[in-house]
Amino acid sequence: MSVFTPVSDAELSAWLQQYELGELSSLQGILAGIDNSNFFVTTSGANAGKYANQSRFVLTLFENLKAEQLPYNLELMEHLANAGLPVPAPIRNRDNIYLGTLNGKPASLVTRMKGDWSDSPSVARCAAVGDMLAKMHVSGQGYSKQRENTHGNSWRIRTAIAVSRFLTDAELGLMETEVALQATFDRSHLPVGAIHADLFRDNVLFEGEAIGGVIDFYFACTDTLMYDVAITVNDWCMGSDYQFDMAKYDAFLRAYQAVRTFTKEEVEAWDMMLRAAALRFWLSRLYDYFLPRPAELNQPKDPRHFHRILSRLVQGTPAIPTC
Repeated sequence: MSVFTPVSDAELSAWLQQYELGELSSLQGILAGIDNSNFFVTTSGANAGKYANQSRFVLTLFENLKAEQLPYNLELMEHLANAGLPVPAPIRNRDNIYLGTLNGKPASLVTRMKGDWSDSPSVARCAAVGDMLAKMHVSGQGYSKQRENTHGNSWRIRTAIAVSRFLTDAELGLMETEVALQATFDRSHLPVGAIHADLFRDNVLFEGEAIGGVIDFYFACTDTLMYDVAITVNDWCMGSDYQFDMAKYDAFLRAYQAVRTFTKEEVEAWDMMLRAAALRFWLSRLYDYFLPRPAELNQPKDPRHFHRILSRLVQGTPAIPTC
């Protein structure tokens, strides 16, 4: 989350007249993240109706996604929220529409979830995330919309070419090898469904050891479920030495499998999924770091983090624990 397109109090106050949420009380830009413009919004709150007593929201202006692409993401959030999962629910306006236009960008409001994220999650929190991701995958199997992953093979090739001039010979060799390897790996036999695709530590909010909210579904797409597990494990279970913390690793994967059991094919593909997940975020962070878009508030992340993770994964990965 960042601010690429500023919004003033007056602009937002006028825009909020489409909603039954009361008057604007405060507007605050959100620094973390790199793709959309995001703001915390507080209103005086509605007195009645569907959103009675709600006053805390998150406003997102979509910088890259077009309006026609967003129903997949917003309706997935609504689907998961309706299933009882702690996911932000899109707010519909007086015309029952949840997507509008603000300052020339597609824009939406969602409920603001409770809790705070942790940079050093406990084993118990890792287990909670494994459980939650599996529940999201199971619930997502009932979601009928489809959306292609825009960070697939063609994106990997384009991005690798764009960032290649910033790399050392050793880094370039690793990147070219992994891009080629992922291009030839057959995923067609692996279970597919709606995935979050960005379930990093800063996208899960906790109240104590319980999950208060899972946020930022704007990379969500239809893809291999095991790829989503790999993205999440690479962040939540990775130690400071770029080796997996095995207590967190085992707790996460056992909790996931208590809800949804991996297939034999998924277990066999685990090594490739972990490497694909590390490659995806190494490439995107390289691009955002060396070829950034201008933003009023922005904080690009260090791409070396995922270079180190990928380098470790190439040397071998631990087995999935059996339940």
